[in-house]
Amino acid sequence: MANLDGTVHDIVSLSQPRVRTITTRDLSEALQRGWEDFKAQPSHLAFIALIYPIAGIMLAQLTVSYNIFPLLFPLLSGFALLGPFAAIGLYEISRRREKGMDTSWVHAFAVLRSRSIGQIALLGAMLTGIFLAWLFSAWFLYRGLLGLPADVSTPDFLRAVFTTADGWIMMVIGNAIGLLLAILAFSISVVSFPLIIDRHVDAPTAIRTSIAAVEANPRVMMYWGLMVTGLLVLGCLPMLVGLIVIMPVLGHATWHLYRKLVG
Repeated sequence: MANLDGTVHDIVSLSQPRVRTITTRDLSEALQRGWEDFKAQPSHLAFIALIYPIAGIMLAQLTVSYNIFPLLFPLLSGFALLGPFAAIGLYEISRRREKGMDTSWVHAFAVLRSRSIGQIALLGAMLTGIFLAWLFSAWFLYRGLLGLPADVSTPDFLRAVFTTADGWIMMVIGNAIGLLLAILAFSISVVSFPLIIDRHVDAPTAIRTSIAAVEANPRVMMYWGLMVTGLLVLGCLPMLVGLIVIMPVLGHATWHLYRKLVG
């Protein structure tokens, strides 16, 4: 029976999953179910979610310690691109809760022993590459337009950014590049990780399915992206502490959104 189940699962993983059309009501339901998953075991999930804000605080500290304050905004904003990868343990908890299985926190790390861990790591590396592309583009843009001394003070840096033409050009172009990279990361990852965890498909199949989900629901996916962005910004106040709640809720909600999007 075990061999038969494995064979059927492998056959399913080779086919292109079918994508559904959803509405904004589905977004609200996904968030509500994400909140319910969080409330079921908030202590465990808050512990897991601590990894994300702590990493963000460490990145912010690095910009101060190494006097690279101009990279603070790109670091903190671009770090959100890694959110879908950071939430893989939360997807597993939601999957197990949906099936009525044990959802103790240790199972969040069971994904690391999954036979699909290579595909998960590959997709995570792609998101990391997009994150690094955002950082490098922000740094080259800053050096090309402002080129302030390495020991520039924070007030002088802010004055150059907000009161000079080059500073405004840097912000406009930089945010435009960041938006394009964010759309790319969102499109390839909105359902990719849950799909890999659930069906053990390969990364290319997961990416194609994720892009197909965005193409089939452009307006609704735009709303979802704005909702995620708004909640992450809210979670960053104060000092990223709110992410301890926002991160797991969004992680669980992403799982339920995947279940609505992929047939």
